[in-house]
Amino acid sequence: MQMELVGIGRFPVKSMLGETPRRAPVEASGLVGDRAHGVVDTETGMVASAKRPSLWGGLLGLSARYVDRPGAGRPLVITLADGTVLSSEQPDFDQRLSAAVGRPVKLTTAPEPDAGYEDEWPDIEGLAPQEVIQSTRTSTSEEGNPVSTLPVGMMAPGTFQDVAPVTIMTTATLRKATELQPTSRWDPRRFRCNLLVDVEGAAFVENGWEGRCLRVGEVVLRIAAPIPRCVMTTLPQQDLPADREILRTLARHNRQEVAGTGAYACLGAYAGVLEPGRVVLGDHVDLL
Repeated sequence: MQMELVGIGRFPVKSMLGETPRRAPVEASGLVGDRAHGVVDTETGMVASAKRPSLWGGLLGLSARYVDRPGAGRPLVITLADGTVLSSEQPDFDQRLSAAVGRPVKLTTAPEPDAGYEDEWPDIEGLAPQEVIQSTRTSTSEEGNPVSTLPVGMMAPGTFQDVAPVTIMTTATLRKATELQPTSRWDPRRFRCNLLVDVEGAAFVENGWEGRCLRVGEVVLRIAAPIPRCVMTTLPQQDLPADREILRTLARHNRQEVAGTGAYACLGAYAGVLEPGRVVLGDHVDLL
């Protein structure tokens, strides 16, 4: 099976739009600079995440890019929804970012040891195991949905990743999802993956990769688990409209067991880094 790397996504700030570089260094914690920064609510200490849309969905209207080299603490440029450009080196940066998001916040590069973010569970049958939702539930959203507080960087300590260092998705998966729900736009931007791999056909091929290794250019990854999908995939961003059918389709057609905790609506795969290096668009991808 011929496979090729056709997309690289790097997101300097958790829940903001990011960059699409042609090449990227990869280390044990993932793509260098990916989710290396987080926005923290200074009143609650909670890490801001668009997974709580009523509070932080607006973050998807902001974009972040590195001025030169990527990495935690490296200079950033943030473009606000109205086109205003902020530099992370401005002395009033946090105040201006707070005004833009409507909450007192600060940009940080080092999550606290107990840092957490909120994840709202929309009312979609089969989205996730009810036992997991109820055991992690800490509040209720304005819409009456359960909200869980989850830890940051479970498999990527020191970053603002949700879980794993690297996320992967294939074009075959997007084609399969389009077959199942053709009126939705299965654009890779919705899913914020680090690596998009071109694979022939139309199938959820990543489901069969768990426990296998993947070589992408110089880098070797181990596929850890399918990625449970969340409300963020349904939110509007750039020219993509809000669309709840994205999650409903996955809950109907691609529920997968994840780490022995039950079945979730999934798309793509989590991966850890076995051999660091550099990935470049056009790299051959081999399943080992």
